[in-house]
Amino acid sequence: MEADNHTAVTELIILGLTEDPTLCIVFFCVFLGIYIVTLAGNLGIITLIRISLQLHTPMYLFLRHLAFVDILYSTSVSVIMLVELLGHGLALPVAACEAQLCITVSFGSAECFLLAAMAYDRYIAICSPLLYSTLMSSRVCFLLLAASYVGGCMNGWTFTGCLLNLSFCGPNQIDHFFCDFSPLLKLSCSDVSIIDIIPSFSSGAILLVTVLVIVVSYIYILITILKMRSTEGRHKAFSTCTSHLIVVTLYYGTITFIYVMPRSNYSTEQNKVLSVFYTVVIPMLNPLIYSLRNRDVKDALRKASVRFIDSL
Repeated sequence: MEADNHTAVTELIILGLTEDPTLCIVFFCVFLGIYIVTLAGNLGIITLIRISLQLHTPMYLFLRHLAFVDILYSTSVSVIMLVELLGHGLALPVAACEAQLCITVSFGSAECFLLAAMAYDRYIAICSPLLYSTLMSSRVCFLLLAASYVGGCMNGWTFTGCLLNLSFCGPNQIDHFFCDFSPLLKLSCSDVSIIDIIPSFSSGAILLVTVLVIVVSYIYILITILKMRSTEGRHKAFSTCTSHLIVVTLYYGTITFIYVMPRSNYSTEQNKVLSVFYTVVIPMLNPLIYSLRNRDVKDALRKASVRFIDSL
């Protein structure tokens, strides 16, 4: 079908999670609460790491950037979704929709790289503790952070570049709660046979590389921990990795289904549920997981609370 035979679409309507007015109110209250907790938790992590000298290490530098990415990642989706729930749908210019997708994919991909960098950091700390300050110097940390953001932006522009080559000239209603790639492809009147493959290849490559780094790092970590004679040493080593492993499992498990598995393997409703989980729920859970399961963070929080109370 040629785009020239149709009127070009300049505005896209995002239908949201539901058209039921009662459910819209319920969902609005729930997701507003989740978004507030997400902002409070991640800003709290960023502030705590900044003011606590004991947390001025590469591990918590990466965690601070992970919290920053989670804020922007969640905001790019949650704000649009909340507006949709209030207005029972939202009309956006095509360019704004493409921009939202670019931001979401960029920060979502940056999170993958940051999680891989954190796994590498734990590998160096546990397997080569005497060389830690050298192998995880300020320069190395900067390079890892820069690679995370640049890699995320490159993947975001891959998705956006594919969309810029599409024509929208038919239906303009997106059956989703944000401008995701697959729902947008369904509205295009261009040939999407190749364009459908490129982002999956790009995301698949990022997942493959980052998962490989994480898996190899933890294989060496596990081998090193099993060789430790001290039970206390093994417990301490495991405790520093548990939070990261939980976050990795939750995040990678959902995005694998969304961006790597063929779209025919799951329905639109399943897509929405999984998308809610990895774009809205996981950014809220990350600071909770790291604060509740990390002894250093809990100690720093307790000391900061004592200083705050003493200052009153």
